[in-house]
Parts: sequence; C-alpha cells; structure tokens
Amino acid sequence: MTPSLSAILIAKDEAQDLPGCLDSIHGLVNEIVVVVSDDTSDETENIAKRYKAKTSRRKFDDYASMRQASLNVAEGDWCLWIDPDERLTGDLAQEIKRALSESSSFVAFDVPFRVRFLGREMRWGGLGHEHHIRLFRRDKARFTGGAIHESLVLDGPVGRLNSEIIHEPYRDVADYMSKLERYTDLGAQKRFAAGKRFTVFHHLIYPWELFSRLVLKLGILDGGPGLTWARLSAYHSWLKYVKLGRMQKANSR
Repeated sequence: MTPSLSAILIAKDEAQDLPGCLDSIHGLVNEIVVVVSDDTSDETENIAKRYKAKTSRRKFDDYASMRQASLNVAEGDWCLWIDPDERLTGDLAQEIKRALSESSSFVAFDVPFRVRFLGREMRWGGLGHEHHIRLFRRDKARFTGGAIHESLVLDGPVGRLNSEIIHEPYRDVADYMSKLERYTDLGAQKRFAAGKRFTVFHHLIYPWELFSRLVLKLGILDGGPGLTWARLSAYHSWLKYVKLGRMQKANSR
C-alpha cells in the first residue's frame, strides 16, 4: 500500500502565488496543510480553503516554529515541504510517486531546484546547483532553526531525487524590494542575537558580493537577470549589516 503524503506550507500574503503552487501538487498529495501568518491581509487563507486545505492562523515568531506548526498538523506518512512560490514539475510528481511506492531505507529525499528570475532560469551566480531536503517521513523529522533559516533534523539516511522544483522567489525587482525590509530586519536581529557586531569593514560586503556573484560564480553568464540578481543580493547582504550597526547604537544608549 502506497504511503500517504501531506503537503505542508506556511504563507503570508501569498494570494498571487499560492494557486499555481497548489495546482502543481494536485493529484499527488492526500492532504494540504497551510499555516497562515496572522498578519496576512490578502485572500491567502480563503484560497487555501478553496483547495480543501487544512488551514490555521498563527502569530509569526520564526520560520522554524511556523514550519513545525505545519508539520504538527499533518497526518500523512510522508510530508512534502513546499512554498507558495515553488512549483513541482510533472516529472518530479511522478518520481515522488515511485519513491513512495518502493520499499526503501531512506527517511527523506533531497530535491534539486531550478531558480527563475525576470523570466530566465538562473544557472550561475551561485544559483545553478541548488538543492534541499523537501520530502521526508513525518515521524522521522522535526524543524529547527531561528528567525530566518530553518532546517530539518532527520533520524535516518537521505536519498536524492533527480527531477526539480521550480522556484521563482521574486516576480520582479519591485517584488524583491517589497520583501527586502522584512528579510534584512530579521537577518540583522539574528546576527545581533548571535553576538555579531558591525564594523566599518562590512561596507566592503557590497563590492565583494557583487564581484563574487558576477565573476567568481560566473553570474554574468545569466545576462541582464544575472546582473540584476547580483546587484540586489549584494545590496541585501550589505543592508543587513548596516541595520546591525543601527541596532548596536540603539542598544548602547
């Protein structure tokens, strides 16, 4: 008998992306769990309900806790962790079906990603070989981490799938900038809590990150989108430390 599969998601103001994500897993999963941040102001929750998802609203504290809350609700033997701005390919859906139907010692599977930005698949600049553990046995996993980055603690060996998830994290530059403040705030808070402090040398992060992505990681080969991604990423990294400096000053008064 094929094990059951739950899709687990967390979401905040994802009305535009969520339908495409849920359409991509149609026919594959036995249930959908969506934990919605309680400061969501759009139709995210209603859209999830239209797809017969189990939904709940929760105050956002950190990503690991939000993820764990979705895992706690799931009832499937296995879980598929997916985000609203991600899409399963048809090949991956078939591969997941085969993996679950076969007897295996693996408790989780690593999945390759294809990242798209400004209409182009990003193959360079540090984005061409991205992969993450996204399919796992519910009883063999738990989430850990903090304000931004979460990870899975697994009890058992991990296999590897070949087909990809398509990830389009930002629709355009405006979408990137709209999320920038939140992500850099969280990044600065995480560093401050870890005891890291801003120095004048952190101003060198922008030129170094730009050079690293465009030249060392060959991001220039991705053309205009690659250049834009490198510039935005470099600014993102620099701004986190600028905000860390502001936090230091505020806490020294």
